[in-house]
Amino acid sequence: MIKAAVCHAFGAPLVVEEVQLRAPEGSEVEVTVDAVAICHSDISFAAGAWGGSLPAVYGHEAAGRISALGGNVRGLAVGDSVIVTLIRACGSCPSCCSGRPTGCETPYDGDQGPLKTADGGKLHQAMASGAFAEKVVVEQAQVVKISHDIPKDAASLIACGVITGVGAVVNAAGLRAGQDVVVIGAGGVGLNAIQGARIAGARRIVAVDMSEEKLAIAREFGATDGVLATAEKPWREAMKLMGRGADAVIVTVGATPAYDAAPKYLAGGGRVIMVGMPHSGAMSTYEPVMLAATGQGMVGSKMGDVVIQRDIPWMVDLYLQGRLKLDELISARWTLEQINEAIEDTKSGAARRNVIMFNR
Repeated sequence: MIKAAVCHAFGAPLVVEEVQLRAPEGSEVEVTVDAVAICHSDISFAAGAWGGSLPAVYGHEAAGRISALGGNVRGLAVGDSVIVTLIRACGSCPSCCSGRPTGCETPYDGDQGPLKTADGGKLHQAMASGAFAEKVVVEQAQVVKISHDIPKDAASLIACGVITGVGAVVNAAGLRAGQDVVVIGAGGVGLNAIQGARIAGARRIVAVDMSEEKLAIAREFGATDGVLATAEKPWREAMKLMGRGADAVIVTVGATPAYDAAPKYLAGGGRVIMVGMPHSGAMSTYEPVMLAATGQGMVGSKMGDVVIQRDIPWMVDLYLQGRLKLDELISARWTLEQINEAIEDTKSGAARRNVIMFNR
């Protein structure tokens, strides 16, 4: 039995209770979780924004130590430090074989996963992770071995927020040195998109947000300029700062007004990279003739289009060199029993990333 924060009803507080977690089988690994960050996706799922099966254990930005192995696991050992991701790539479907594991087409039924309620009933392993818990059992393909030198609270951020933001710039936008970037939203993912643009050598990195405080933080992470989204036509100010339109606009917030405005920041041939996820049914509008006439485009980016075994190691290395900020992303550390307080703090919009710590 382990402790986990369980969602029994959408919109209700999570309940910390004992649940069953079976031993790893086949190519699965058991990870004892040291830290798990709270992502806005967890909050949206728990609020019922995208539906799903209940009861469920959410949480998908985790880091810890391997505590058990299935019989078919190779290349990992008990005691290894790892990052746990939600990217449960099968390795054999068309998307995986074309180098796009974030789009794996092999379905996973979390109702049939390793979790059960204390009395043996159904308990959904959300996002193939269920990491708001003391331990997880996941596929080997979901974890990446890391150095023991990286603190687990910092490492947990890489599992989603960092790879999503940095990857959106490096992989989805394919940004080249000297190009210009606008990042809409200076929250956790937005700050990582700003970092990705800085690392990639962007000339101008313009952060757009509703808050002057967040714009100031964005500058700490590498933004060269900041624009308040509350201005009448903020894209005009951004273009004035860049001297032109942007080569890439990274939308990191799940707000339809941000998507409505995003193409207006673009230069000819530029791309809007769609990262933030509005609730199901939310609609946005744009003028297609403008995109067609100027060769612009809009493309979705899931989890930064990363290949975790390729991308996470270099991000870890940049952190260890001091070139990728992770510790500065952590707003506060909480216990599992405080998870509902941590979620409310995250929903307030002030937090960059709140992290649940398991002190052993």
